[in-house]
Amino acid sequence: MFSQSFRFIRFTLPGFAMFFMLASAAFAGPPLICHSFDIGDAKSLPWISHDWNLAGGENYDTHNLANDTIALLDGSEVPLVHMETLRRATLYARKDPLAAKQLLVQLVARARSSESSAHPNALAIFDAGYLAEAYKQWLGEGSANLANGLDGMVWVEKALTASGNNPEMEFAAAIITLHGSDAKHQAYAQRAAAGAKNDELLARNLARHFIGARSQTMAELILGNDETKVARQ
Repeated sequence: MFSQSFRFIRFTLPGFAMFFMLASAAFAGPPLICHSFDIGDAKSLPWISHDWNLAGGENYDTHNLANDTIALLDGSEVPLVHMETLRRATLYARKDPLAAKQLLVQLVARARSSESSAHPNALAIFDAGYLAEAYKQWLGEGSANLANGLDGMVWVEKALTASGNNPEMEFAAAIITLHGSDAKHQAYAQRAAAGAKNDELLARNLARHFIGARSQTMAELILGNDETKVARQ
């Protein structure tokens, strides 16, 4: 399966504008991509944009994407740093199909190796699941997108178990399952909100707006307007 080539969906700027105008006020754009995460001073892939997307002036060499991304992931134990790094990696991956494939293959192998070990690494498992879901949202829905054959949430749930339900991972799970209306999504969102009481970085991210100051905060997005009080208690 991994020998297949990637087929990417190309969006024009007018197409993006129309997409965002037609989106609902509560939700606009792929949630794992169209919102940058606050990671403070933590290291991540190079970024010059003040918005969620690449600014267009980046000179980053995507031939190094897999190695650079994995080095950054290995250097941090903060799930939100992993989420932002993988978000940036996905944006770069769309420009370089070979780099996209290499990163996915290596993170999947890393996760499977960790799963079979006596002491699973929750973040290694989480990374494969998160990247798979990000790819599915951004690199197209055709069979040529290798991530479409993967269920990232299976890995994310395994990572949650291995981590003891880390609240930042719960936040990630709530974002991934935004389109769902089942009890699992609500449970992820509630646990993320509750965990923010003892996690300043998570609290800051829940208070950020999704896209622009007039959009919902992330807490409102994952919990629903009637339940945002949980995140503020």
